[in-house]
Amino acid sequence: MGRRTEESTDHPPTANHRVHDPHWAAELRDAALCAGVLLALLTVADTAAGRLTLPRTALWTGLGVLLFVVLLPPRVTAGPGWVATRGLLRKRVVRTDALVSVRWVDGVSRRLLLRDAHGARLELDPDVLIRDPELWRLFEQGTRLSTDRGLLLCGRTAVEQLSRRIDGETVRTVFRISGLR
Repeated sequence: MGRRTEESTDHPPTANHRVHDPHWAAELRDAALCAGVLLALLTVADTAAGRLTLPRTALWTGLGVLLFVVLLPPRVTAGPGWVATRGLLRKRVVRTDALVSVRWVDGVSRRLLLRDAHGARLELDPDVLIRDPELWRLFEQGTRLSTDRGLLLCGRTAVEQLSRRIDGETVRTVFRISGLR
């Protein structure tokens, strides 16, 4: 698991490198695998029942594609002072060094909703930050700058909760690796 950094010009000019979520490719593969298995099972079941026709094949293919789109995770990228997510149709970038709001959004899964001083918004899965120390470091540096500048008025508690959770995960990992747990 090597850290991937790249020189690029397609992100904010203050950043000289970017870091990608190294687990994204595996999640993409899992989404494709689930969609493919569903398509295969539906096709095999229809074939065994003698009902497979071209319209039904198109329907099952559409269901497989729909499942893939639903399961497709956004790709998270970060650099000094910014974090971005790229989904199927759009890319969202938030300046972490100009955050005005960080709050938890509860739903099917818990998310962080980030809003910066320029009006940009982004929803982020906190597990991405938890499992990648480099992404967390860049995010935390940006939020610290926002706090120091007096911009982050709503959300310090959410960032502190996430920080405590990451610290707890780090301690558990150290114990597990050292054989103390």
